[in-house]
Amino acid sequence: MPRNIEIKARLPGGIDALLPHAQTVAGGAAPQHIAQDDSFFRVPQGRLKLREFADGTAELIYYQRADDTAAKASDYVRVPVPDPAALREALVRGCGLLGRVRKQRWLLLVEDAGFATRIHLDRVEGLGDFMELEVVLRPGQTDAQGQAVAEALMQALGLQAAPRLAGAYLDLLSASAGGRAA
Repeated sequence: MPRNIEIKARLPGGIDALLPHAQTVAGGAAPQHIAQDDSFFRVPQGRLKLREFADGTAELIYYQRADDTAAKASDYVRVPVPDPAALREALVRGCGLLGRVRKQRWLLLVEDAGFATRIHLDRVEGLGDFMELEVVLRPGQTDAQGQAVAEALMQALGLQAAPRLAGAYLDLLSASAGGRAA
């Protein structure tokens, strides 16, 4: 199963304030803008979501990670979905829908010292602006090495003191809606 090391943090100054600096950290590359609509389903362990993109494509993603504010490992599986509407209906009927997270994401890629990192700048509907780092671990790379890369990037982005999140955006939406995520 692929693995990455993740850190998620709230952006007190917002995406607009961080984006120019994040682009510099990413070597000057322009960000890729991605609209995402994630539906989360009830499963006995981990998280299962159907991610639908604005262009009509989709992928089913299963992942497990600790709900912790530290840089943490995430094991995941991504599967392309040819018929997202039918799969969503089947999963709602079979598993039950926990909620949906809609966001605008700006993606930047950083290659450094043999590590590939995705910087996500997320504007989450109903929640605000966040940053998520995903240090993709390749064979032979350890969690500790990935955590060091993630922490160094937090420093480089000036986010070492940013409030970190323990869980998923769905958890925050559920908490703010009194237990129901839309």
